[in-house]
Amino acid sequence: MTTLRGRWAQGLEPRNFTWIIKDRLAAAERPGGFARNHRKVRRQEELIWLRREGFTRIVSLLDSPHNLRAYEEAGLVGEHLPLGRPDERADHLRIIYGRIGRWLDEPSEKLFVHHEEFGDRLLGFLAGYLLYSQLVIEGPHAVAIIEKLGGRTLGADGRELVSMVITQNIQK
Repeated sequence: MTTLRGRWAQGLEPRNFTWIIKDRLAAAERPGGFARNHRKVRRQEELIWLRREGFTRIVSLLDSPHNLRAYEEAGLVGEHLPLGRPDERADHLRIIYGRIGRWLDEPSEKLFVHHEEFGDRLLGFLAGYLLYSQLVIEGPHAVAIIEKLGGRTLGADGRELVSMVITQNIQK
């Protein structure tokens, strides 16, 4: 990892950074940006910021293992837990939510979760986690909380994930 100087050494907060559970679970788009907008230098700056802020683990929901090596090089633990195809998503959610729940049971853990972009899939996943962990009891309430935290309306893809958590009885 290249050594940065000046204000860049402080790092850069990831785009759309949002606390889901204050000081324990946060989310944003993929460090460095998504797809064609991805920049290696920006990724490095964001990883410096995440490390400085005390994050202990980065959870990538991407289908591919992009960035995992960069997390390791930055001194961060990276976990690759893809959401998978729609036909396997309920099983994947059970596994991912279970692992996140176990990590958050440890007081020393501070998690950062990302998908390619800060969009419906990530926000729906997070609303589903609120239901899974029983921090929220009803789907519409979980959606409303995530919409407020995310600053945007949850679309069909996100609502489908919330619905899956309810209909498949995915819970702690």
